[in-house]
Amino acid sequence: MKQRFDLIIFDWDGTLINSIDWIAQCLQQAAIDCHCPMPEVQAAKNVIGLSINKAMLDLFPDVDEQTLKQLIASYSQHYFSKDMNHHDLFPGVYDMLTHLKDLGYQLAVATGKTRAGLTLALKATGTEHLFCITRCADETASKPDPRMLHEIITHTQTAKERALMVGDSIYDLQMALNASISSIAVSCGANSATSLQAFQPLLCLEQPTELLNFI
Repeated sequence: MKQRFDLIIFDWDGTLINSIDWIAQCLQQAAIDCHCPMPEVQAAKNVIGLSINKAMLDLFPDVDEQTLKQLIASYSQHYFSKDMNHHDLFPGVYDMLTHLKDLGYQLAVATGKTRAGLTLALKATGTEHLFCITRCADETASKPDPRMLHEIITHTQTAKERALMVGDSIYDLQMALNASISSIAVSCGANSATSLQAFQPLLCLEQPTELLNFI
């Protein structure tokens, strides 16, 4: 697999940063605040990767527009109440990204986060300089629509067969399939290895840093 790719596109939550449990807790707390049925932990994890609007509609399909806005506002308030720093990255991720960039790979992020959320996360973890482009769900189509991958590939002028998506959710891998690019799954985030294997990744890793053994 070495020398096969020029561009590596990473999901953020659950792939590079250990945030899945926190996001699930914030989704549950938003439900409590807005007097909606509280989702089970795995149900909350299962929507991570989607845009926040789509995630809330998947969890609470019968809510009206006003309640939807309240759910999103409550979630955001809880999520941003936690200070984030480089220790929130999975162990070894910063060094892995630095090494990949030094090797000449173009690195990108494709995330279901908002632009405001990703900007804060990149600054807090000191990783913003490592990526040549990042795309967020509120500035393009939500996963698993392939639009954000198409935009990244166009921006970097990379052939699709030289691009790789790395992600922890079924939406990451379905997006890669929809864009006709290769993917590698990591099982440290939202979905199990069994669920991820159904979307034909080249590999399913336990931790993102295992990528260095194959790239």
